[in-house]
Amino acid sequence: MLQSSENSFNLKSNSPASNPNAFNPIKTVTAPVDQATIGRTLVIKGEISGSEALYIDGRIEGKITMPDSRVTIGRNGKVDASIQAREVVVMGKVTGNIECSDRVDIRAEGSVSGDISTARISVEDGAALKGGIQVRSEGKQHQPQAQKSAETPKALAATASA
Repeated sequence: MLQSSENSFNLKSNSPASNPNAFNPIKTVTAPVDQATIGRTLVIKGEISGSEALYIDGRIEGKITMPDSRVTIGRNGKVDASIQAREVVVMGKVTGNIECSDRVDIRAEGSVSGDISTARISVEDGAALKGGIQVRSEGKQHQPQAQKSAETPKALAATASA
């Protein structure tokens, strides 16, 4: 009898549905994404740099340098800064130049006033964009640099004598 009650106890303890008050930790399927968040009431003046993703819902004035990361400007975000990142998503307002190694995504409620330099760009209907756009082709970008490297001494000599 004692063993049968222990076995029934073990069956109950292994079954999470049998005890609704038992602590069952939530299991995540994927690893959490490292992302810093600047809340809507925060105002930062200066330079921001780092290597993790950045979500801005507040106000930034200055310079943002995240060359290997994504910078997202939320709906409440207002950025008066130049942005250098791998990827930029704009849902708020950006005043300043954007330089991306991968892509810029301006959503319908987003607004950008400044020059953009990127490999890929997406602008949804309803988005506001005022400024120049330079779309680089990565395959074509490397080839002219190889040609220019052979001519660099002549170019430098012409610049130095001018």
